[in-house]
Amino acid sequence: MTGNYRLVPESAGFWRSILILFGFILLGMSLGNLVMTLLLLAFYTGGGADAAGMMQQLLENPESVAYGWYALMVVQGAVHLSTFLVPPVLYNLWIEKLPLNPWQVRPAPDAGDLLLVLAITVVVIPVVSVTAEWNGNISLPGFLKGVETWMRNKEDSLAELTGKYMNFGTWPQLAVACGVMAVIPAVGEEVLFRGMLQKKLESHLGSPHAAIWISAAVFSAIHVQFYGFVPRMLLGALFGYIYFWTGRLSLAVFSHLVNNGLIVLMVYLYRLKLVDIDIEDNSSVPPSLALASLAAAAMLSGWLYRKYRTSEAVS
Repeated sequence: MTGNYRLVPESAGFWRSILILFGFILLGMSLGNLVMTLLLLAFYTGGGADAAGMMQQLLENPESVAYGWYALMVVQGAVHLSTFLVPPVLYNLWIEKLPLNPWQVRPAPDAGDLLLVLAITVVVIPVVSVTAEWNGNISLPGFLKGVETWMRNKEDSLAELTGKYMNFGTWPQLAVACGVMAVIPAVGEEVLFRGMLQKKLESHLGSPHAAIWISAAVFSAIHVQFYGFVPRMLLGALFGYIYFWTGRLSLAVFSHLVNNGLIVLMVYLYRLKLVDIDIEDNSSVPPSLALASLAAAAMLSGWLYRKYRTSEAVS
């Protein structure tokens, strides 16, 4: 069984193609960071300041730099694009000799598809929040105390950086934040992890389910947030199954976009005291709501699966 999407033909062995793709990603990330650092230095100092010092000031205290928050967001967006979106596109064009967009193998989704995927993405939030609470409270054995301390420190530093990204209070800033933290990650990460890695793994392993879960685990691990690994992996698996069932990467992108965009919007509204729900507070989800969330997500996902299985059988 190969699912509803077309597998990319392998022009080289699996591991060779993965290594080449990884090389593209490292090169894109390095060039993205370098170019953005040089542009920031040219903008703020005419190229005469210390690059490391400038970037450190921007990351640690963006409020102390003119237009610091906007600069931070521009850097985040550009580096994300150069790491997750540009490398797989160039890899497909130069190495696999594929068209610019080989991932969309069905016509564009209709309104019904979008509404169904929207509903699945929204109703699954409570059960994902419960797994986030459990994951965040994991303690390692005593002999791994040093590892746990390092993991906690890494988690705290990333949370602090995320807090700087989310430190905004105007509608234009909300629009920029949604673009950088929702639209760009949704497109870039789905192209790489679902459109590229998942399909390659399925072709190599012969199992769509193994490919979906391995891709989801890699997707979660790449964020280097150990105490959010499980919920992010579950979301990655959800995006993977949406793509596998429907053959439409655009629907996986849409689900990812809804998830990230809703978080950004709810954090913004909560900080302005326009809503009482703190979406970042995972402990506020009662077990009954989590069970209802799981049941509703399973029902809607089954509906999506049956819809495309039926349409494939008819065609």
